[in-house]
Amino acid sequence: MNATHVLDVTRAQLFALVRRPAAWTIVAALAVLNQVFSFLIPYISYRSSDPSGFDAGATPEELLRGTLPAEIVPNTLGGFPVFAGALTLAFGAILLGSEYGWGTFKTIATQRPSRMSILAGQVLTIVTAVAAIVALLFVLSAVTSTAIALGEDRSTALPSVGHLANGYLGGVLILSVWALVGGVLAVALRSVALPVGLGIVWALGIENLVSAMADSVLDALQPVRDVFPGVNAGSLVAALTPEQIGTPPPGVSDAVSGGRAVATLVAYLVVAVLAGAWFHRHRDVS
Repeated sequence: MNATHVLDVTRAQLFALVRRPAAWTIVAALAVLNQVFSFLIPYISYRSSDPSGFDAGATPEELLRGTLPAEIVPNTLGGFPVFAGALTLAFGAILLGSEYGWGTFKTIATQRPSRMSILAGQVLTIVTAVAAIVALLFVLSAVTSTAIALGEDRSTALPSVGHLANGYLGGVLILSVWALVGGVLAVALRSVALPVGLGIVWALGIENLVSAMADSVLDALQPVRDVFPGVNAGSLVAALTPEQIGTPPPGVSDAVSGGRAVATLVAYLVVAVLAGAWFHRHRDVS
């Protein structure tokens, strides 16, 4: 694997990625969902003094405090375990699977870069894109929360640099796992639509069903639940936001410790890369 070839592939993939409307649609959806559920709805509930439709039991003052700059880490990461994860899975599938839909994988695989250089470049592209997306979401959260704080004459103080850094790195890890899982599914199935469908059903349906059963009627499922990517993503978010105001978002819980969540998510990253390498190495280009 040649480092120069890896960087060349990464630049080419990023060049193509920023020109894909589907990629921008997913980024826009992530930003809109983050702003609506983390700031717009809580703030409207606060202004109306009627939180019952959003966060039952929270006082208007708690709703307002939850939208201020000090809370941008939980507000940004709250949707990562479920909704943002599902969208990012689709993002990864689009990046790695589109070549099969367009019929261009054969052309790419027969050019100068080796298949492992191609894969390394694609993985680096995914991580780079995810890092940029998470940074964008944090910036949007900071801008919106600061505007609310100024409008309500409240503190505009941000969390500590260490807390922000931990939240950012945790967010990059979570979304990188989802994106690489989507990408590996796309490579394995040589398509985009099927991996996206399967991934969304898993993230929004199967994981939630098994988690609900493990928490209520079937304790024997808890060891199985505790290795799911969404459960570990939610546990990492819970560990990074121990003093979150109000009811935690869907998927955020302390099912496992923060350290175990990080280790499990890193293991998913490694397995995804190894699986992608196997498929790339053994894939017939015909």
